[in-house]
Amino acid sequence: MEVCYQLPVLPLDRPVPKHVLSRRGAISFSSSSSLFGAPDPRQLSQRRGAISYDSSDQTALYIRMLGDVRVRSQVGFEPERRSSHPYLRIDFRTLHSNETVKDLWRVHRLLSFQRYLHSSRLLRGISQQIPLHILDEDYNGQAQCMLEKVGNWNFDIFLFDRLTNGNSLVTLTFHLLNKYGLVELFQLDMVKLWRFLVMVQEDYHNDNPYHNAVHAADVTQAMYCFLQEPMLAKSLTSYDILLGLLAAATHDLGHPGVNQPFLIKTDHYLATLYRNTSVLENHHWKSAVGLLRETRLFSHLPAEDSLNMERELGSLILATDISRQNDYLSRFRMHLDKENLCLSNASHRHFVLQMALKCADICNPCRPWELSKQWSERVTEEFFQQGDIEKKHKLEVSPLCDREANTIGNIQIGFMSYVVEPLFAEWARFSDSRLSQTMLGHMGLNKASWGGLQQEQTAVSEEAGPSATDAENAVAGGSSSKEIPQGSLES
Repeated sequence: MEVCYQLPVLPLDRPVPKHVLSRRGAISFSSSSSLFGAPDPRQLSQRRGAISYDSSDQTALYIRMLGDVRVRSQVGFEPERRSSHPYLRIDFRTLHSNETVKDLWRVHRLLSFQRYLHSSRLLRGISQQIPLHILDEDYNGQAQCMLEKVGNWNFDIFLFDRLTNGNSLVTLTFHLLNKYGLVELFQLDMVKLWRFLVMVQEDYHNDNPYHNAVHAADVTQAMYCFLQEPMLAKSLTSYDILLGLLAAATHDLGHPGVNQPFLIKTDHYLATLYRNTSVLENHHWKSAVGLLRETRLFSHLPAEDSLNMERELGSLILATDISRQNDYLSRFRMHLDKENLCLSNASHRHFVLQMALKCADICNPCRPWELSKQWSERVTEEFFQQGDIEKKHKLEVSPLCDREANTIGNIQIGFMSYVVEPLFAEWARFSDSRLSQTMLGHMGLNKASWGGLQQEQTAVSEEAGPSATDAENAVAGGSSSKEIPQGSLES
């Protein structure tokens, strides 16, 4: 049994005013733990609480930060429908076995001693004496040097992640928000902002080879590069930029490491909750909204403005659904053909932000080879891990997920040809800039490199094939292994 206490985030040494008990943003506590006592660490490793949604949301009751989602009924509370499929007895958290162990010390790892001192000063109410760049003071010198070149398309996010001790998403996003002056302009509380970014980074499953916090940081850096393009830089408002950066940072929040068809065919509760439509993207969006409400990052804004921001954030994240690629691409192409994109129009600017986020999300083939190759290997390994799970549970293996039938090269060449090239060709029409030509150039070189590797692998296989066949025929013909010349087996 759970009791839902509707309490805002308040210091524990202050009494809770009675008038706040009816406010939105309920924080759920388990009846098995004390409200004000120390929580059970085992419970902390499983859930941090739940965010309730207002009565207009008919689909989601709770977005639990570690994946516990329940279905809302118009007449009351009902548990989510779960099937008897054996996979559903395996929580996604078991696919990331180290996550539970790490939960209790992650925040300590994220905060250095100097950051702890700064945050404690802020909590004591002396934030006005501290400049906005306080969190830059303890950056590693090399990381700080990289941030000065954050708009470079060759930005190595893997190196940056190592230099920031695995905190690339927090560090990069905070830096960009501060660089644009958005912290001061929107009067964001830095403690709430830092807490929000830390929680966002935590809620990415870093045991995913691809869909992890480093990918989110990479997409955020790419989004910044697109926001700097002349076509956008002269037209976007500060609100657009804030929305674009937050969407990039949260666009894959809580990704389980498997795709939508997998969730649907296993009758997973997320697929049920979102009616088999943009399941992962809806999950990412609702998880992001949950964190915004839990941290009360925009609580100082008028309620209508905050809700509008949540809706527009969802519109950007939902645009990353690859199954709707042709819809967005056709609309983009139509605008370009008619030359009727007007960036003074708010809806047109929002559409361009959607296209920019789509480009940022799948821009890996457009990076320099040494970066692109690493991302290709990571995403393919995640596909193959899903295929391994499907084989284990006697499910039909999804396309591209069988490691015995696919190679990195053929997957990447197909992805570039049918998905990436058409999108970036239209983006180059929209923004005919040096960056666009650089991206198209890298993509062409990377596609050729994968083609060359494919030919080499094919040649090696053909050379090995006849030798192996000759050896098998010799054994089948009655010759013992001693009668087969040594060189025949080794060739």
